[in-house]
Amino acid sequence: MTKQSPLNNPFAAVSSKQKKKDAAGTILFAFFTYFILGCTVLILGKITLDGLPVLLKAEAPFINTEFLSKSPMTLYEFTNENGEMVRMDADDYRQFREENPDAVVREEHTFSYAGGGIWGPLVGTMLLVIVCMIAALFVGISAAIYLNEYAKKGKVVTAIRLAIMNLAGVPSIVYGLFGFAFFCLSPFFPVLTYQPNVESSILAIPLWPTEGYLSFEGWGSSLLAGGLTLAVMALPVIIAACEESLKAVPKGFREASLALGATKWQCIRTAVLPYAASGILTASVLGITRVAGETAPIMFTAAVASKDKLPWSDASGSGLYWISDMVTQSVQALPYHIYVVSGKLPDDPALLEMRYGSVFVFLLLVISFAMVSVIMRARFRKSLKW
Repeated sequence: MTKQSPLNNPFAAVSSKQKKKDAAGTILFAFFTYFILGCTVLILGKITLDGLPVLLKAEAPFINTEFLSKSPMTLYEFTNENGEMVRMDADDYRQFREENPDAVVREEHTFSYAGGGIWGPLVGTMLLVIVCMIAALFVGISAAIYLNEYAKKGKVVTAIRLAIMNLAGVPSIVYGLFGFAFFCLSPFFPVLTYQPNVESSILAIPLWPTEGYLSFEGWGSSLLAGGLTLAVMALPVIIAACEESLKAVPKGFREASLALGATKWQCIRTAVLPYAASGILTASVLGITRVAGETAPIMFTAAVASKDKLPWSDASGSGLYWISDMVTQSVQALPYHIYVVSGKLPDDPALLEMRYGSVFVFLLLVISFAMVSVIMRARFRKSLKW
């Protein structure tokens, strides 16, 4: 057997110079890989080191429950009669002044949103994500099924896919302005209410036998408008990812199902969706997680810097009227809260704990969503194999 020369073997190293080039390429690729990994570790480490002390305490229960259970409020900073620096939240300060009207308070300073905790923004973020998930998953998965399974190839479908790809690159501020103009200012969206807004309502339909009305007066800046704006922003990513998951299912599954006499929908429901579910859910949750951290869309459509009550506490009526009143209220949101305490307020050491703690909790929230998607994918892959 003759020895094959390097010229006849394209996979053989031609010379030591070529080997050095391959080694240099390997080192270069490894450098960029570990550089990205190092940047990620540094960012997450910095956020953890700054934010973890805000959530932990030296005594039992070792968790700063007040930070997680109070809404943001004003922080009072003053010097007492002993010359000691004292910091109190607004509610504690009012109680202190009522119980000690003669207490000496010197050099009093106030810092908006630096006291209390993040309960209100945390609840608002969760509600926005829930509304976004309900709308985006239903519309996005339905659109992906239609484009991949029902729509015939042609210029129209090609144009639709191109438009979806282009929408994925639209800046978030544009989505915010769209949501503000379409969901907030339009008077054609109905609400259930007992007292229609005479100034903004274009039509109020009495709902007998109740005393309420279906009033077309728009949603204004509200939880529903913000959640739907985030859903529109997430749709391009969800549709594209769902289509790829559906395409990954072998065509033979569809052919076998149709050959056994199944209808088109039965084929999709039993032979396609179960095997594409892991990819669909993973991509959908990750897409929604990405938009959940956006500030610009909710700044225009839903978020407020301060709100005394939670949405369900301030809602009136009962049943569907209570739900309608709750979802048409503005809410606090963690991304907007971080923006306010970090960008709109003066840089002061009194705000550092609130900034670091808010960012750390928001990071944990995003990681939790990512972990949910990973667990769901693993469970589906174990239960379904082909």
